[in-house]
This record gives sequence, C-alpha cells and structure tokens, in this order.
Amino acid sequence: MARSACFLIAASTVLYGASCFVVPGSTPHLHGQNSGGVADAGAAPALIQQPAASTFSPLAFGAAIGLLAAVFGARPAMAVDLENGESIFTGNCAACHAGGNNTVVTEKKLKKEALVTYGKYDVGAIIKQVTNGNGSMPAFGDKLGPDDIEDVANWVYNKA
Repeated sequence: MARSACFLIAASTVLYGASCFVVPGSTPHLHGQNSGGVADAGAAPALIQQPAASTFSPLAFGAAIGLLAAVFGARPAMAVDLENGESIFTGNCAACHAGGNNTVVTEKKLKKEALVTYGKYDVGAIIKQVTNGNGSMPAFGDKLGPDDIEDVANWVYNKA
C-alpha cells in the first residue's frame, strides 16, 4: 500500500515537473500582420496557424524515466540493518549467547519464551539491556554505537 502511494506521488511529481519543460504551442497570427507593422487596409485579414512547436521534450522525458527508475530500482530504506546486527552479535555476544542460549545464566536464553518471562521481549528492553548491562551481563554502551546496538537488538528480537 505504501509503495503504491509512493508511486502515485512520484508519478504526479514527474508529470507536473515534465509539464514545466513543455514548450507552449504558437498562437495564431493574422495574415499580413507583422509584429509592429501596418497591414494593408484593403485586404481582409485571414487567420493562419503557424506550425506548432514540438511539445515533446527529450529533457522532460529523460527526467521522468530517471525518476521512475530511481523510485522503483532502489532498495527500500530500512531503519535497521539486520545483517549488521548479526555481525555485531557474532563479534560481541556469541561467546555467551551462541545459538540463542546463555552459558552464564542458563534459564535466561534469547528465546521468545524466556524473553517474555523476564520482560525483555521488546526491542526497547533489549536495547536497554545491551547498553546498560544487567546482572552478569556487561554493558556495551561504551563499546558499541547506538546504531549498532539498535541493529543487534532488532536482530535478537527477530531471531527469538
């Protein structure tokens, strides 16, 4: 649904932007009338349509195609990077939490049931646990950046 809304907005913007590049057609001129000259008084003026300028603009067409390619060709932006979360977990957490287990306090695993039991089945609670530590778990707030902590918390939540 959101992708459809994004497409509709992008298409509307492209069409509106493309209309800015279209050259307006020429206006009809009276035959025998110059720009500022005097027409022959005895001759009846006749409307003659001058050839219209082309309304096709390669620049507008290229801009529209480029914008559509950018909108539909790009990966959607995600707030969290689960691949980064997995690598952070492997490098910092797997020594004690390999396979979602806990080698120090065996009942406090990283499985959904245990996280729910201990009130940690929430990304915010996992972020707080990783940042500040608790009990036998050390704090990683000084070692990892906020983005890395968010990524690893989301990865743990998704794996539980």
